[in-house]
Amino acid sequence: MKPSDFIHPEDAAALRQMEGIPGFAALVKKILAIGIENMQYGMNMASSIRLSEKQLPKIYRHLPPICEKLGIAEPEFYLQMSPVPNAWTSGDTRIYITVTSSLVEMMNEEELDAIIAHECGHILCRHVLYHTVAQWISNGLANFGVLGALATPIEYALCYWSRKSELSADRAGAIVTSPEVVASTMARLAGGPQSLTAQINMEEWASQADEYDKIQNSGLWNKTLQLAIIAGLDHPFSAVRVREILKWGASDQYHIIKNGGPMQVLSGPSCPACGTSVAPGWGFCRNCGHKL
Repeated sequence: MKPSDFIHPEDAAALRQMEGIPGFAALVKKILAIGIENMQYGMNMASSIRLSEKQLPKIYRHLPPICEKLGIAEPEFYLQMSPVPNAWTSGDTRIYITVTSSLVEMMNEEELDAIIAHECGHILCRHVLYHTVAQWISNGLANFGVLGALATPIEYALCYWSRKSELSADRAGAIVTSPEVVASTMARLAGGPQSLTAQINMEEWASQADEYDKIQNSGLWNKTLQLAIIAGLDHPFSAVRVREILKWGASDQYHIIKNGGPMQVLSGPSCPACGTSVAPGWGFCRNCGHKL
């Protein structure tokens, strides 16, 4: 499996724009140089439980088959006690996934697979380094003088890309499970336990994203207000994610991957930005995200 097989075009485009910001590469190197990765890894090691065949194997055994299916090396896997259902992936040279106790308790087996596959999708798409940088910037790294005047534009660019990267990771979750299971994990996180959310009409919920778009696009002032709300968010709204994953689940791209492997594109037109072959009807290059 390659990231170009499934990456969301808005993720690829946002990443390309972010990496073009002057000073961005230097910022990433500086953050790594001051030892933040080792500090974060040490904190997680000391405060969480590392899962394995010898340590809570029932939870651990979700991970290896997902890594095998997506074709990635197995990261370290941790459980953290928290009343907040959550999962995240951190690190660059030592990558690890952490899930919280309330997340494990809330999700059924398939939903937990979808969430772990989502985190593995971040690894496969090489999102983890920039997510780590975004986290430390949002936690106030600029207050220590590391960024100076660059702090705000780089933080907003990272948050914008991070929101788009979640759409690609959701696709990885759907490859391992299904778009419907990914949508049901969103229902749990947005609405509560299965006893309350099992009967949610997903199409109706996805239509709320269309209503949100109408509000956002109903004039310059409304667009400005909505941009102010989301500028510092690193995840898209749940209804938007449900709409995107259900739409992708109905696509030829998804069915080709599920029925036998990566996209196979016949010879013909190519992307003017990266040269990858493209198929008729594609709005974006699925390798680099360039608008066609």
